[in-house]
Order: sequence, then structure tokens, then C-alpha cells
Amino acid sequence: MKILVALKQVPSRDSALRLNATASWIDDADLTYEINEPDAYALEAALQLKEQHGGEVVVLCAGPEGAASSVREALAKGADRAIHVQQDGLEALDTLALSALLASVAREESPDLILTGLQSDDLGSGQTGVVMAELMGLPHGTIVMAIEKLDGAIRVKRELEDGWFQYVTLPLPAVLTIQSGINKLRYATLMGIKKAKTKELRVVSATAPASQVLCTKVFLPSRAKQTQIIEGDARTAAAALAEKLKFEVRVI
Repeated sequence: MKILVALKQVPSRDSALRLNATASWIDDADLTYEINEPDAYALEAALQLKEQHGGEVVVLCAGPEGAASSVREALAKGADRAIHVQQDGLEALDTLALSALLASVAREESPDLILTGLQSDDLGSGQTGVVMAELMGLPHGTIVMAIEKLDGAIRVKRELEDGWFQYVTLPLPAVLTIQSGINKLRYATLMGIKKAKTKELRVVSATAPASQVLCTKVFLPSRAKQTQIIEGDARTAAAALAEKLKFEVRVI
């Protein structure tokens, strides 16, 4: 089984985020980067399937030259080879354009299974895997918690609302978006880091279609303090406070 994992490099969670001069995106001068956490779980799911059933795990990453560090980390964890679509300015692409870019490269690999994280930590649209599946004409499953390989198909466990789950059987090839936290992430071993240096990392170029959505300005979350005085006797004030905590603040 050939499994392709779409991986994205994002700013580290502990990075201090500042806007650039035009407020069109984040100033990347002092940022550190890491593998998008949901994608790390997709990679772990792929590696576990490979260990159980054999095959090959191929990492696909679209990003600037610096994204190669995250690709190498994926190779060190156990991926067999990687494809890096090296291109600057991908943050300006909307989901459709980026998905089309990834799909154009994925088609050449003809994988049996494509895994992506449920969403990215920076934009969080949660659409890339689904749009890739639509563009490639493949069945897909989202919010996947477990994967069972069958003869020419897979059976997946999907997370629904209120503690409910759904089990779905999909023919191969297929696309899955993986839920975070479904397994324990492995660390890259010293031997894995050494082997990663000899594994194939193919740098390719691809042309993305024009974006249909344009981000003109980014805003930092606003912070404000507000005090409300609740009038009335104790019983009336308590009832009003409980209502606000439940329906406005939503903490009870």
C-alpha cells in the first residue's frame, strides 16, 4: 500500500505572532516553525499502517525552502521519501488553489491512500483534504479516529457529535482527514535522523491556479474588559448572573 501524507509547516505554537507592515499576514522575521500538529497525527497513522501491512509512506509538502526542515523530520520519523513543492507565497492561496496544487502532484504518485490532518493550526479551514478528494474524484472520510485495512478497501471510525461515532467502509484509493490525538506521536530517533539524510527528497515545481479569495488584512484578537452591575435582590441577581454565565459567557 502506498500512502501519501500531505504535510504543512506552520509557526510554532509558542511563537510571538506579529503582523507585517501592511497587516496582510504574519511577520515571519523571528518565527520558528514546526510540523502542523494534525498532520503529525496523519503521518503517525500512515506509519502505523505501514508497520502493520507493509508498503510505502510518501510525504507531500508545499511551502518555501525553509519547509524542508519539517520534511526531513517526517523522513526521520519513518517516511520513505518526500516531495517538496517549493514555492513562496503559498499563504496567499485559498483552499481551492492550494488543494489543486497538491492534487496535481498527488495524481502523479497514484497512491492507494491519502492522509491529511483535520485542519491546519494557522488557518484552520479544515477543507484541504476534502477538496483534494473532490478534485481527484476519490471517496473521502473526515474526522477519522481509526483505520482498518480490508481487501481493496478500508473501514474507518469517524467522530461525530456528543460522543457518537460512525463506521464507514470506503473503496481504495481514498482520502482521509485525521483527527488529532488518536494515537501517540513518535519522536525521531538518532538513527532515523541519520537515515533521513540519505532518503529521497524530490523538489518539484507546480503551478497553482489563481485564488478566488483574497485576504486583504489580518487582525490580532481584540482584548477588552467590561464590567456589568446586576441590579435587584439576591435571588433576582443570582438568576440573572446564571443566565449570563450560561448563554453569554458559556461557562456553565
